[in-house]
Amino acid sequence: MKFGYFCNTTNWTHKPYHELLDETREITEYCDQNKWNSIWYTEHHFNHEGMESLTNPLMMGVDAAARTKDIRIGQACNVITFHNPIRMAEDIALLDQLSKGRVEIGIGRGIYGREAINLNKEADMKDQAKNFRLFEETLTILKKAWKEKFFNHKGEFYTYPAPNYVWQHDMSPPNKDLVNLETNVMENISVLPKPYQKPCPPIHQVVDGIRSIEWAAQQGLNIIMWIPTVKALKIKFEAFKNAKSEAEKRNVPMGEGISLVRDMFVADTMEEAKEKAGEHMVNYMRWVCHWRGLGNHMDPGEELPETKHKLDLLNYDFLHKRNLLFGTPEYVVNKINELKSELNLQNLQVWSNFPGIDHEACMRSIKLFNDEVIPKINLDNSSIEKAS
Repeated sequence: MKFGYFCNTTNWTHKPYHELLDETREITEYCDQNKWNSIWYTEHHFNHEGMESLTNPLMMGVDAAARTKDIRIGQACNVITFHNPIRMAEDIALLDQLSKGRVEIGIGRGIYGREAINLNKEADMKDQAKNFRLFEETLTILKKAWKEKFFNHKGEFYTYPAPNYVWQHDMSPPNKDLVNLETNVMENISVLPKPYQKPCPPIHQVVDGIRSIEWAAQQGLNIIMWIPTVKALKIKFEAFKNAKSEAEKRNVPMGEGISLVRDMFVADTMEEAKEKAGEHMVNYMRWVCHWRGLGNHMDPGEELPETKHKLDLLNYDFLHKRNLLFGTPEYVVNKINELKSELNLQNLQVWSNFPGIDHEACMRSIKLFNDEVIPKINLDNSSIEKAS
């Protein structure tokens, strides 16, 4: 199993931002030194509250590339509907060059309305159909920019090159791949640099619903999921497997192409995990579930008792049994083994720097996970391989 760290950087206590960056760097460098497979940075905007404080995963990736040697550098995710696709294609390719091919591209459509409407009105979350068309077109342009030396695009939102632009320069010989040789009007455009990885780095879409999961599989994308219970995840894993198998005309193994994010806090006792991190996790879920309620936490067919307010049932005990890797190393190992046996999970990302959590407590938890969980999971893997 490959382990990654989902670095959803938060600042609930409003410490100086440079301190927040130093803490993020410590996590990054620790994971690299201890041979974790990947580190993933997030993108959120306007979050003065402090729940999600990192605005640019690519800039964090550049910093990580300069400080690390082996760890792969991902984004979970770049909200591509917010950005000019040409500029984003250049930035991701440049990071891949800087890191000598260590980039994992993460893409998403966005979830917060105040971000979308203020960064790109075309991405307004109130019009989901239009938001998806923008997402699809942006992804199409990104792929063209990375994979084709010269390309053009004419869509609902973007046209490249700009119509009727004449290019003529003494040091740029006429090129039929670039311009109309009779008029010198640009007919194609070329984006540099190209990625270090050919034709481009792996692309992962952050997904939730079955339609998005199946669409990603049909497009040849990997996927990243987060909250659901094991029973709910099994349905989603199977949907991806089936759609990918049909698209690629092969029997895709369960779990291939999927990463799962799990909230993690390892401690010496179950009680210590709850005491040090439980309420911080609940507070974050209150933020997330404000819009969509508790549906993502439910088993298939499960019915919750009616309450006056939609989040009345949200507490530590409700979350813990459903999707938290909170507890002793032994408990966490057992929960990961359940994910392996039920889902054939191959890629796990863990998150522990929750809003309000003490950084030293966070680091101790990461180190316990590294020292007392990962070796046991990998030992189990080795035993299975030898037996087969």
